[in-house]
Amino acid sequence: MNIQDFKAGAYKKGNRYSYFLPEKINHSFSWNDGRIDELLEQAALKLGELNAFSRFVPDTDMFIQMHVFKEAVVSSKIEGTRTDMGEALQNENEIKLERRDDWQEVNNYANAMNQAIAALETLPLSQRLIKNTHKTLLASGRGKHKTPGEFRHSQNWIGGASLQDAVFIPPAHGELPELLSDFEKFLHNTEIKIPKLIKIAIAHYQFETIHPFLDGNGRVGRLLITLDLVSNEVLSKPLLYLSSFFEKHKTAYYDNLTFVRTKNDLAQWIKFFLTGIVQTADKSVATLHKIIDLKANIENQHIITMGKRSKNAMLVLRGLFENPIITAKDVQTRIGLSAKAANALIQIFVDKQILQEITGSRRNRIFMFKTYLQCFEE
Repeated sequence: MNIQDFKAGAYKKGNRYSYFLPEKINHSFSWNDGRIDELLEQAALKLGELNAFSRFVPDTDMFIQMHVFKEAVVSSKIEGTRTDMGEALQNENEIKLERRDDWQEVNNYANAMNQAIAALETLPLSQRLIKNTHKTLLASGRGKHKTPGEFRHSQNWIGGASLQDAVFIPPAHGELPELLSDFEKFLHNTEIKIPKLIKIAIAHYQFETIHPFLDGNGRVGRLLITLDLVSNEVLSKPLLYLSSFFEKHKTAYYDNLTFVRTKNDLAQWIKFFLTGIVQTADKSVATLHKIIDLKANIENQHIITMGKRSKNAMLVLRGLFENPIITAKDVQTRIGLSAKAANALIQIFVDKQILQEITGSRRNRIFMFKTYLQCFEE
């Protein structure tokens, strides 16, 4: 099918409302749009840079968790949470009670992403994996009563206070089995000879249109993009996440999804999606360069000057690149030092302005590797 001839679907009558029934997507797509080809080439080059970085630069695995948490923070922010990365990386008992629901949602997202990436080693990207991921995402917090891990058995809607004034009403739950089967077949249909990035763009649109869960569809849909990139070996490691691009261009993100349904404009959605890949991959490479430079500068200017403490200091530094929030107890546990030695080592990091104390307390102090966190700020 030529994308210009694409028909997104049609409205069907429900009980005092009409819902949108999308067309199936398990078929090939073609296009006569030079801009799509141009963006595909740019995206391939940028992803090639990112993959080269992850393959040939040592220790990139230690930075992956920070990328996951940034994605968790930003994707959840699109849905209304207000937790920043510094807060999300702290332990729950360090978070104010009124902010724990937001903290929980962000940490659920990070856990869901980590579990899903690990599951890809033994499971295909499938309905089963998607439901397992959703179950973790809504395991606790505000979504725990929205049937975690189950496709919906009732009608949902987007925007508005009820079905009568909704902005968009996804397909009725009775349509889901056939639509999700088609969606899953599309993901794994090797006879469809289109670039993988085009396929992932179409899959994201279709998932958001089906909206198969009572809650968490946006977060699961954005999470699936990275899983799809890894599953299809477009990415060798999970170092690219589109939520920052979508959050920055939030109105355009929702408008372009809507215009597929209302104007059959699939080409514009694909171009928007590919632009996000290009810009996000470019930023990811720049971030990794900043991190590597920061790590080398600290090692060369500070760690090697610590004498007999250098070995333990290097272990602390490595831990900080995995989680830039630390306490003296963390150092004790990680390295096996006494409380006195752990506090002394942290104080050296503070004196060298690697760490900053963020509580203002004299007891139960928490320290932040702020220059590292700043690498992930927009």
